[in-house]
Amino acid sequence: MKFKSLLAVAASALALAGCAVDNSGSDADKQTIRIGYQSFPSGDLIVKNKKWLEEALPDFNIKWIKFDSGADVNTAFIAKELDFGALGSSPVARGLSAPLNIPYQVAFVLDVAGDNEALVVRNAANVNTIAELRGKRIATPFASTAHYSLLAALSQNGLTPSDVQLIDLQPQAILAAWDRGDIDAAYTWLPTLDDLRKTGKDLITSRQLARDGKPTLDLGAVRTEFADAHPEVVDIWRQQEARALDVIKDDPDAAAKAIAAEVGLTPEDLAGQLKQGVYLTPAEVASPEWLGSDGKPGNLAANLQSASEFLAEQKQIPEAAPLATFQDAIYTKGLPDALKQ
Repeated sequence: MKFKSLLAVAASALALAGCAVDNSGSDADKQTIRIGYQSFPSGDLIVKNKKWLEEALPDFNIKWIKFDSGADVNTAFIAKELDFGALGSSPVARGLSAPLNIPYQVAFVLDVAGDNEALVVRNAANVNTIAELRGKRIATPFASTAHYSLLAALSQNGLTPSDVQLIDLQPQAILAAWDRGDIDAAYTWLPTLDDLRKTGKDLITSRQLARDGKPTLDLGAVRTEFADAHPEVVDIWRQQEARALDVIKDDPDAAAKAIAAEVGLTPEDLAGQLKQGVYLTPAEVASPEWLGSDGKPGNLAANLQSASEFLAEQKQIPEAAPLATFQDAIYTKGLPDALKQ
């Protein structure tokens, strides 16, 4: 699909994206900052729950918009309906590659996928290895980090996408299909993942795939036009995200309580989920391994380029974008000082 065609359908697609808007207390005289978020456990939900951005940016309205997957977040960016958005590294790699070429930049690392994303098979399917999934029905949100990880897991075990029945479902729809017995396996993330584990078992997790050279991450992206116009807002947003990472590390009970309130789980359940992810420190986010420093994009660019190459090999995109595309898309302005609170 050509980029112009994508622009034409983006607005209508947004209506089907399953998004929800939280825009309480808005002031019509203020400029609105639109933030796309997802329900996976991350510091992003702490920032939302504590209303830190509303406190730090009193001259702006803050509109939080919920999305079910990174593909939907990409659609919203294409339609210029978002200023910031949380999405996985695979959707970002796709978004920065042709034909999408979305004008956004990666400004934060929310988390590194660990056991909080996994390929789970139903106990009733009598499957014990990934190779035994041949011919089975596997659900995952297409164009997500889970989809990328699923393709990598299949490839490692000598299977192609055509060797299984891939079904494109969002997390809540995966749970419903699982309960009906319509699918045999699923690659998805928390909190849906833990519901599947009650009657299923892990075949592989994203933590294991990362050790095999296929890491995935949840990232915070900012629309380039907005960042150019409001670099001070990007700094404040990053400071609040860094603050949330400190809470996850230093006060995990408080982090679990705040995130649980946003996703409708108990703090106890959420505390267990937080232990499954990998949350960097602010200093690590601004290290050469990840974002890098001002004018020196970090290794995250190579990670995204590798994901783009894999997506091209799997015929998910026409061709991989060059490394320079991803280096230019890392927002390093002011780092590491921009993460200091």
